[in-house]
Amino acid sequence: MKLHEYQAKELLAKEGVTVPVGYPATTVEGALDAAKKIGGGFWVVKAQVHAGGRGKGRFKEVASAADLALVLEGKDAPGKGGVILCRSMEEVESAAKTILGNTLVTKQTGIDGIVVQTIYVTGGADIASEIYASVLLDRQTHKMLLMVAPGGTDIEEIAEENPDAVSKIWIDPITGVGGWQLREVCFQQGLNSNKTTMRGSMKLFKQLYDVAMKYDAEMVEINPMSIDSEGNVCALDAKMSIDANASFRHKALFAQEDVSEKDAYEAEAEKFDLNFIKLDGNIGCMVNGAGLAMSTMDIIQREGGEPANFLDVGGGAKKEQIMAALKIISSDPAVEAILVNIFGGIMRCDVIAEGVIAAIQDVGLTVPLIVRLAGTNEKLGKKLLDESGLAVITAENLADAAKKSVAAIGK
Repeated sequence: MKLHEYQAKELLAKEGVTVPVGYPATTVEGALDAAKKIGGGFWVVKAQVHAGGRGKGRFKEVASAADLALVLEGKDAPGKGGVILCRSMEEVESAAKTILGNTLVTKQTGIDGIVVQTIYVTGGADIASEIYASVLLDRQTHKMLLMVAPGGTDIEEIAEENPDAVSKIWIDPITGVGGWQLREVCFQQGLNSNKTTMRGSMKLFKQLYDVAMKYDAEMVEINPMSIDSEGNVCALDAKMSIDANASFRHKALFAQEDVSEKDAYEAEAEKFDLNFIKLDGNIGCMVNGAGLAMSTMDIIQREGGEPANFLDVGGGAKKEQIMAALKIISSDPAVEAILVNIFGGIMRCDVIAEGVIAAIQDVGLTVPLIVRLAGTNEKLGKKLLDESGLAVITAENLADAAKKSVAAIGK
């Protein structure tokens, strides 16, 4: 689960990290109220989308094709982006109107962009220098990785052009992060010249690691961490991604998830603990096991078809999950046939058959349904399908199922 900047900052502030005062808003009036609460004479209005490069992004409604091409290349283009500096209430109002409800295109969103539904209004900051800092899960080493680099928001360019400038410290989650590791990073990045900056940086890096471990984060990123003229550090921007497998431990946090940027089919599948990814083909797939699902998609393509989705119902799906899976697949107008491929190990083929029958009776499938069952209770599952009186095409093996699926769409 991805957190918006304002959500990540609220969580970080709760854990003691220094962040600027700020408030989310979904209306122009809300943005003005937020600016008034913050006070002062300098504010920053930020689009809240799950994509980097917001400042360099441009809005699809007003930018030319040439300007959007520059954005997608990561270059500067004329016009206002998703991060706007404001020095009056009138400018806050204008920024909110520019951002809210419009489609922001960044290097990470692609040309389709993302419609901005929420903005974040925060106060201006005294910035003498900027640092990039993050803690993320390194799956190859089974450790947490602390990365720190100069330049803040230009981290991609820095990492590409001068990788030696990026400090990397691997942290064993059993022993935790050591003070010597934090000091090493500070010396490498030149943060040791000022005692205030040194202490503040070490504290913030330690806090990022603690937050990552406490909330099962795959990534906690501060980009940038600012250092003011007096050497104080502050998390000016924040991004967090929480491991969905830990949702049972953080129910309140997951209840705040913004699903508006997710694919509608994928969001619906998550409600039933189904692993679903929308693809561009026209043959829907329902399979148990990620490896079998990949093989199923491969053999469909070998037969000349194109899979419409990846859907893994897992090893112990219940009847209700099977029904939900078929409903999700059949609701996609691009799907012209559905292939159900189940190998019954833990999964029982009769349970699959019951779910298939119930789903057809409930939603009334209008596209061909090809079913291949093998393994536990295979004969019982096939018998249930045969005696259902429903128009189900059964297959003897995977190759046969793929051929029948492609044939069913007229290829």
